[in-house]
Amino acid sequence: MSKNQNSLYPEDWKVVARKDWNRIKRNLTEDDPEAAGFFLQQALEKYLKTFLLERGWELRKIHTLYTLLDDAVQHNPSLESFRELCRQVSGYYFVERYPQLTSLELTCKDIEKNLEEAGKFIKTMFPQEDLNKDL
Repeated sequence: MSKNQNSLYPEDWKVVARKDWNRIKRNLTEDDPEAAGFFLQQALEKYLKTFLLERGWELRKIHTLYTLLDDAVQHNPSLESFRELCRQVSGYYFVERYPQLTSLELTCKDIEKNLEEAGKFIKTMFPQEDLNKDL
């Protein structure tokens, strides 16, 4: 695999998703909701891509969670109940990246609320996933 290609192996994506999940917790303890939100978006994106790759999905460069969810729902319709979470968390990617959006006043409480729902979302895709395990 060349440096510019992303892995097509689902487990590679899951390993990085787990790292991002732990980064959320670290950033929350450091009172950095923008970074925690960014890593929440990143973790969910990678878990969704893992889920889809395991089902033969062709990897695409896409970051919006609700678009990935469109594909995931075809394999597990119960994931549809997490659409609002995906819509909200997709926005966190931009808050961390663009200075004009930092005025949205994101709080750790906002992220913690999403984190609880995100845990349910991940467990729906991967029932055996241990989200409390530190890496």
